[in-house]
Amino acid sequence: MSSDPHTDSAGDPLPGPSPERLGDRVAVPSVDRHILLDAVSVGYGDTVIQRDLSFGIRRGDVFVIMGGSGSGKSTLMRSLVGLLAPQAGRILFDGVSFWDAPQRERIRRMRRNGVMYQSGALWSSMTLEENVALPLEQYTRLTPSRIHDVAVYKLALVGLSAYCDYYPSEISGGMRKRVGVARAMALDPDILFFDEPSAGLDPLSARLLDELILELRESLHTTMVVVTHDLASIFAIADDSVFLDAATHTMLTTGNPRELREHSEIALVRDFLSRGER
Repeated sequence: MSSDPHTDSAGDPLPGPSPERLGDRVAVPSVDRHILLDAVSVGYGDTVIQRDLSFGIRRGDVFVIMGGSGSGKSTLMRSLVGLLAPQAGRILFDGVSFWDAPQRERIRRMRRNGVMYQSGALWSSMTLEENVALPLEQYTRLTPSRIHDVAVYKLALVGLSAYCDYYPSEISGGMRKRVGVARAMALDPDILFFDEPSAGLDPLSARLLDELILELRESLHTTMVVVTHDLASIFAIADDSVFLDAATHTMLTTGNPRELREHSEIALVRDFLSRGER
């Protein structure tokens, strides 16, 4: 394998712009990367929120996008899930540039993603089973009986099989988050995205959700991308991470958060990761 991060395993140059370095930031080759960002910039209109993002996410990892408020974490996730085209650069899934692909291929890729939104985004007029069943009804040709079985199974995976007939208003915030996870898994995605999963939860519920994320990763071998600034969650679940900085509008470093806390050369990163744990 080539030692040059700008070449592939055969030593040939990777197409497109070359990743840059900044502080601890180390460009990564595409080998064994489920997702690869190559000089990506994201924002709205003429406003750039984050620029020159180059990093990879390994298959089966729990990867955390971290940083302070206003650093563009959720904006980046919108680009990753296919809701916001980047202003520059490429986002590759299994070596295929998502935003350069035909619309049909992009839609196919998006159906292989599962997303758990910060609020849970559950329909209040639907039972928990009906909420989980909704993607199956919209995007599959399964029979109603089979949809019922799958929805109940997904709820069982998150420990809520006894609550199928409950409505979102009848369960706790932590349970609603779990339903959001079950619905995100409905179509058996190979990548799960979580937007601030522990936001609004008490410490115990947040810890239980962290444990659920790890259990699902171990049992399903799914790549998970988590947007969060919750340090306890970061240290509990992350295999790898990227740190986004609001002031410079770019990434400062990538790596395992515990290792970054101890060894990063960037004071801002060390300070962020040393504020204490839940």
